[in-house]
Amino acid sequence: MKNIYLMLTCLAIAGCSREQPPAREPAPARKARSAAPAKETDHRPVIVAFGDSLSAGFGADPGQSYPDFVQKALDQRGYPYRVVNAGISGDTTTDGLERIHTVTGLQPAVAILEFGGNDGLRGLPVTTTRANLEQMIVALQKAGAKVVLAGMTLPPNYGPEYIRSFEAVYKDLAKQYHLPLIPFLLLGVGGNPALMQRDGIHPTGEGNRIVAKNVMQVLEPLLSRKAG
Repeated sequence: MKNIYLMLTCLAIAGCSREQPPAREPAPARKARSAAPAKETDHRPVIVAFGDSLSAGFGADPGQSYPDFVQKALDQRGYPYRVVNAGISGDTTTDGLERIHTVTGLQPAVAILEFGGNDGLRGLPVTTTRANLEQMIVALQKAGAKVVLAGMTLPPNYGPEYIRSFEAVYKDLAKQYHLPLIPFLLLGVGGNPALMQRDGIHPTGEGNRIVAKNVMQVLEPLLSRKAG
């Protein structure tokens, strides 16, 4: 918990206010991409990392997003899955919902759903965040994907009532839809200057390696070592 509070302090110092949300990626970068090069005839089942800049690996060197490290972990442990990075920096849950069909079109076996941080930083209504996440969950489940929900929190300057309501969205949706929940995606990373970029928001490459471990703890029980 100490690391979480340190991270929240860094967020506040970094000036992440409702008026200054994280910048979006240029248009050419706004598309899903494999976390590792795939063969043309790669028929491995897909795990899609669907989210914002934390999934996209904003500011980290190429090949050092958390989905890249998840792919490496899967390969090392003998799991026959292909990770597709569908993270786009600056996206809110509304943006995610608008492109949900591009993700369901991948027919993912598993979807790691990581949205809401930008909603919270912009002070958007929690009801909107919840409704958008719920619609994405339903769409992904209808497409046959197992959904892993990544939880997030906010800097203390957003007020205890708003923060409680925001955090409860993830817990409530995970319970309602029986989803594996990553309580806090940046656990063990946030607040550590050695693992966070200067903005205090995005992990470094080494930070993303630890985020991938957080993800794998929840993801691995859903996987099969058999192809297809």
